[in-house]
Amino acid sequence: MIKLVLTGVWVCAVTLASVYFSVNMATAPAPAVADTKQSALELVKGETITVPVIGNGAVNGYFLGRISFMMHKDMIAGLNLPITEMTTDELFSLLVGNKMIDVSNIKTFDPGAFREEIKKGMNERLGGEYVAEVMLEQLDYLSKEDVKENSGGKPQKIGATVKIVETAPASETPTPAAGH
Repeated sequence: MIKLVLTGVWVCAVTLASVYFSVNMATAPAPAVADTKQSALELVKGETITVPVIGNGAVNGYFLGRISFMMHKDMIAGLNLPITEMTTDELFSLLVGNKMIDVSNIKTFDPGAFREEIKKGMNERLGGEYVAEVMLEQLDYLSKEDVKENSGGKPQKIGATVKIVETAPASETPTPAAGH
């Protein structure tokens, strides 16, 4: 009989202790968020743009692109500028004015240098280090012949676009390490 009473007291003590600790943990304040690079950045989505490729006084094809930015939250908080339009203008300058991509030799395209050029140009235009990272979501080339084939009004086989850069869907994209 004493064993039964001691077992009951032991079960009550364990139950009370576990309830106490679970309530204590549930009402404890959340740990302070570490000031990591990712928490200081905000995603600014770009829109899909079409940039004509001009050569010998005529349009030879079109670049289709979508570029987004990771920008510093604290710096863009009070910034009231048309970021999307500025991005479009910067891309036109790089793709048309500077000819960063040679369509005849796509293998020479350097995405890292392209990102850095966009980042540098955007930061210069904004007057500070607003842009932390440039993300190339899509960059394709569609020749003028492909566009003409498909503009006849009747459904035809769509010409193959040249994939220059394409990212994985967000669910498959690995998260960057905090030290980068």
